[in-house]
Amino acid sequence: MPKTLNCLVSGRVQGVNFRSWTKRQADSYGVTGWVRNLPDGRVEVEVQGEDQVLDAFREQLYQGPPASRVDNLECEWSDQDKVYKSFEVTF
Repeated sequence: MPKTLNCLVSGRVQGVNFRSWTKRQADSYGVTGWVRNLPDGRVEVEVQGEDQVLDAFREQLYQGPPASRVDNLECEWSDQDKVYKSFEVTF
């Protein structure tokens, strides 16, 4: 069972292609899960993979795409029964 990491990203993260950038990052790291905008202006990311890969992916989230500004990144490990088969941008 892969590890699951759930992150809330705040700052200038909506309207700056953050979700599509996150999808490209996820595909390049070979992780699965999803990313979505939240009504309060944050972006939520749930991602599954191996510990070391998820740690590197989390560091990329903190950087964000060029037009973004990440002010805060809150991540926590979670127990998840579901195993994702791909990485999706959800709405």
